[in-house]
Amino acid sequence: MEQKTILDGIDSDLMAEVVTRRDALRDFGKLGARFASIASAPVALGLMAKAAVAQTSALPQQIVDVLNFALTLEELEAEFYKQALASGVVRADVRPLFEIISEHETAHVAVLRSVLGSQAIAKPTFRSFALTPYGNTLTQFGAFMAASQLFEDTGVRAYKGQAGNLISNDTVLTAALRIHSVEARHAALVRSIRGLKPVVTNATGPEFGADLVYAREETGTQLGVNVASVSRKPDYIAWEAFDEPLTKEEVIAIVRPYIVGL
Repeated sequence: MEQKTILDGIDSDLMAEVVTRRDALRDFGKLGARFASIASAPVALGLMAKAAVAQTSALPQQIVDVLNFALTLEELEAEFYKQALASGVVRADVRPLFEIISEHETAHVAVLRSVLGSQAIAKPTFRSFALTPYGNTLTQFGAFMAASQLFEDTGVRAYKGQAGNLISNDTVLTAALRIHSVEARHAALVRSIRGLKPVVTNATGPEFGADLVYAREETGTQLGVNVASVSRKPDYIAWEAFDEPLTKEEVIAIVRPYIVGL
């Protein structure tokens, strides 16, 4: 029997649009050239087909819980970018990049729902992003960028925090880590647009909530090894080399203001 990939179920017009945007990105300038590979990232999600095809019975509850947690975050990000792009707040010179990121988040939602099937949660109800601690993300570009950075950095650390709960299923773990890598590229891009290093450099930031998002980022010890001492590099180099995982409870505390009933 011929096996279909998950991307076979994604609208062909959407995929064609992604390819078109990727081509346009080649001429986007220095920033666009640096991150041109981000445009083709959804194609990598085709590798998640193995996970969908393999699910001939219900997934173990622990894995369902993790994937539904990831789905909640992906739905949040998809809604955030949908509202922002519809509002016109996104600056014209970077709008093509955020349209691509928005398409990625929509694809992530589709992939996770395909894997979960009937075990997927209903789409959460979201509050408007017009009122946030960072300002009105639908009218203030700076507020939009601040929220985008914190949501993307949260997503990266949330996936890392749940990886251990997927270790019993290599296929699902690999699939989740592939989405994690796309989220990391999103975070690097957003931070670069804001004039920051593409990696997290410390545990503080100018925006409300940064203390929650970047908790424990100033950690130089990994698996019991003091990385800074071994590498003989400054401490901040060791901090930048690793993203520390966030617990589920920590992530929920960050996103609860935007999700009704969470």
